Formats: sequence, C-alpha cells, structure tokens
Amino acid sequence: MSVYKKIGFFSAFIIPALVIAGYYLGGAWNFSTVVFVFVLIPIIDQIVGKDAENVEDRVVSQVAEEFYYRFILYVWVYVQLAFLAWGCYVIAQQNMTSLEYIGFILGFPLVTGGIGITVAHELGHKKSKLERFYAKVLLMTTCYMHFYIEHNRGHHVHVGTPKDPATSRRGENFYAFWVRTVRDSYLSAWRLEFERMSRKGLSKFSLQNDMIWFTLLPILLCAVLTAVFSLPKGVILWDIPIFFFIQSILGFSLLEAVNYIEHYGIVRKEIAPNKYEKVNTLHSWNANQLISNFFLFQLQRHSDHHAFAHKRYQVLKHVEESPQLPAGYPSMILLALVPPLWFKVMDKKLDEWKQTSLA
Repeated sequence: MSVYKKIGFFSAFIIPALVIAGYYLGGAWNFSTVVFVFVLIPIIDQIVGKDAENVEDRVVSQVAEEFYYRFILYVWVYVQLAFLAWGCYVIAQQNMTSLEYIGFILGFPLVTGGIGITVAHELGHKKSKLERFYAKVLLMTTCYMHFYIEHNRGHHVHVGTPKDPATSRRGENFYAFWVRTVRDSYLSAWRLEFERMSRKGLSKFSLQNDMIWFTLLPILLCAVLTAVFSLPKGVILWDIPIFFFIQSILGFSLLEAVNYIEHYGIVRKEIAPNKYEKVNTLHSWNANQLISNFFLFQLQRHSDHHAFAHKRYQVLKHVEESPQLPAGYPSMILLALVPPLWFKVMDKKLDEWKQTSLA
C-alpha cells in the first residue's frame, strides 16, 4: 500500500481536533466539526473522486498483518477515552452559551459515534482478546455495548433477511428504521445471550450473561465521570450525565444511519423456507470515495466486509459488481434524513442494481 494511503488513515484524528479547537475558539467555531464532516468532506470527495485500487492478492496476507494499521486503531481507543473525559471537563465548567453548547453537542458524537463505533466495529470482528476488549470499551462510551453481540452473532448471520433488525427495508424511512433497529437489536442481543446461557446449562440471568454487564457498564462509567467532576465542585453536576447520554444517543444514531445506508432494500434470495443464499459481495451497498474511506477506515467497502467479516480494513476490496452508492457516507446520511429525496434517489438505484444483478 502506498505511503500516502497509509498516512491517510490518520485522517480520523482531524475530527476530535476540530471539536477541541472549536471549543477554545468559541462561538460559531463549535459548529466547525459538523461543517467539515457534512459539507467539506462531501465536496472533497467529489473533487478527489473514487478509489478502485485493491491490495494485490500476493501481498494481502503481509499487509493484513502489518502492526501499523492496528496501531492506529489502538491509539484511537486512548484518544477517545481522553476525549470523553475532556468533554465532561468542558461540561463541568458550564461556560458555554446555548449556541456553543448545541454546536459542541452536535460535533462531539461525530468522534465517539461516527468514528469510535467504526473503530469498535473493526476491532470487534477480530480474534485477538485485546482488540475485542478495546471494541467493548469504545462501545461503552456510547451506551451501545450490545452491538458487539448482535452485530457479530445476529446481523452478520441474518443480514438481508426479515430476521435482521439492521437491514433497512425498501420504502422504510430512516426514522421508522431507527426505532425498529434500536429496539430490536437490543432485544436480539438479549435473546442471543439467553440462548448462549441455555447451551451452557446456566440461568438466563447468570453473571456470565454479557448483556447484564453491557447494560450496566455504561451507566457505571457515567456515574464515575459524574463523580470525578462533581467532587471538586461539592455538588452533583447533572449536566454531565445529560451530556453523556445525549452524545451516546447521537453517537449510536450515526451508526444506525450508516446501517440504514449500507443495507437499504438489499435482500438475499430465500432458497428454502427460512433458509437464504449465502452472503456475498452483492448484499451490501458500497461507496468507494477515497477521502471518506480514510476517515472511516474503509467501512464503505462494506460488501467485501460482509463476504469476509474477519478481513482487516486495510485489505478490504472494491468490488465493481456490488451495488454502488452515488456518494460517500457523509452525503448519504444527509440524504437519508430527508425521506422523499432518499426514496427518489435510492429506489431508482435499487431497481437499476436488481436488473443488473439478475441479468
């Protein structure tokens, strides 16, 4: 992989830097992160264009094992933890105007959710205990630890079928999808853990049930952060838990917006009652914009990820035959927020892709 691409994956760190800079510059600068992500990145995506280059097969194994790429993700974990602590410190100061607070609270989850959950997603698919631990830590900061269970053992099994809460259906707007997927994904994670406990001959509510811990740990983290920053003031700063849960909701909403985009209308063929064709590179939407893929660690090469879930982000392939989104994720998220425009663009794309895939 070229040097500029290797450096490009450090782009994600621009986002927390912008949030921090925006706060200290004050005023409307607190909106700079939102403008950068949803205005400047789409413009740069259009200017720079797409990247169809894949790592050569003969060196895939070598590139996949390079520690450099894991190092970036590991650094992100510590940056995000420090960033969250700093965010709580900022809230504890109570020195922002209402407008500044809105800009701050909109920019913050672009770090913890937009990129943080992306990193957690990447790490959570790996066999290393350290990487899986880091994935859980990141998900804890956005109250979405059940994603670790449901995504790996639920979504990747049932994607493109009615059983998958994270597969958006044709004609389903983002807001209806959000309610369904947030509710059903959480319940699905509980069911998966109940089944695991049953197989082990344990009580459903055994302390080995990860969902008990995954539900409690974010609350405990919030309590610790609140205590740490409240003690010097001598009073409970309720602004901190409010901030923690708002940024969590906005953070995991970004994840669900991405899920909505990645799987809209794509269904697998039912080859027998309740049995579906094997997942392949035709079963997810792709976006191959170079710049937004840097920021998202090539998450937009989503078709190859679903076909080969344990592949590391740096060796994910662009597959031309996969359904292709008209733009990168930042642009598509904005489009998804306006259902009439989304349906006008994506239903047509879906029809075109189906005709091509059946040809």
